[in-house]
Amino acid sequence: MTTSQQQTEATAYWTVGPGQGELRTEELPVPGPEEALVRSLYSGISKGTELVVHQAAVPPCIAEEMRAPHQEGSFPSPVKFGYLSVGVVEQGPTDWVGQTVFCLHPHQDRYVVPVSSLTRVPDAVPPRRAVLTGTVETAVNALWEAGPRLGDRVAVIGAGLVGGMVATLLRTVPLARLQLVDLDPSRKALADAVGVDFALPDDALPDCDIVFHCSASEGGLERSLKLVGDEGDIIEMSWYADRKITLPLGEDFHARRLSIRASQVGVVARARRHRRTSADRLQLAVSLLEDPVFDAFLTGASDFTGLPGVVQDLAEGRLEALCHVIEYPPAEDPGAEYPVHKTEPTETAR
Repeated sequence: MTTSQQQTEATAYWTVGPGQGELRTEELPVPGPEEALVRSLYSGISKGTELVVHQAAVPPCIAEEMRAPHQEGSFPSPVKFGYLSVGVVEQGPTDWVGQTVFCLHPHQDRYVVPVSSLTRVPDAVPPRRAVLTGTVETAVNALWEAGPRLGDRVAVIGAGLVGGMVATLLRTVPLARLQLVDLDPSRKALADAVGVDFALPDDALPDCDIVFHCSASEGGLERSLKLVGDEGDIIEMSWYADRKITLPLGEDFHARRLSIRASQVGVVARARRHRRTSADRLQLAVSLLEDPVFDAFLTGASDFTGLPGVVQDLAEGRLEALCHVIEYPPAEDPGAEYPVHKTEPTETAR
């Protein structure tokens, strides 16, 4: 692919069927007055949600609510989905050109978006680490939902990417107790890396003021009911897609006046909704990434050309990752030899 071709065509990852993904080329539009052309540096795979999309398990009843900001196509497929992209602005308003930016955009080597969709990455945040911005945003929203207080006893169940992020942010809050809980003893390494206590489920301490549930499992949510104290709050951050979950709400759930509250990043948490915008929340999230402790969540990298195979390996358990980073070719080596499928824009394309 020549330089001129690279400027008129883009390559993106599409889910094209249950368990099937491919790279496709598409026309790259000319940026308008308030738009920017972004060349991708890195993107991150948000394993939980993206594997649900890969497996065509998005429930039809919430398909519209599940649309990512710059998604093309529709669930179950074909669909271009993803939301952890970091790049550099090559064309656009003068004050944006050359800026490193985060965007809630699918995996794509170049794209054109409104500058209002971009979040500037501070100089102190490495671009690779900045792919975590969207996940930190999810954790920030959960903390706004829960409102932890001085001296609280808190447990986070599920030491994956989201649970680990929540625990990492909570470690700076003056709590009386914080435990990161997981069935997998190897997750202690992550807890140690971010500086929080780790516990297996049977060893986790009860009588918590708040429990954040992030394991996406029935057993984890049931354990949350056991660990939370009387009149305490469970912040449910897991998304079960089309799975059915059974809970023992006939035991002491009502007698202890427990609360299970959903946290979802699609809207700003109610406690801050009137004073913070989604853009404010993203800017806060990326600023928090100045802390190098977050590098513990970057657990592998692959070239953009191998993305379809990487997603399949993650889905089938051949590859373990918290956040797997996708690396894009540098500007001087645009990487023409993508194994791509030529496609025309879909009816739902931007």
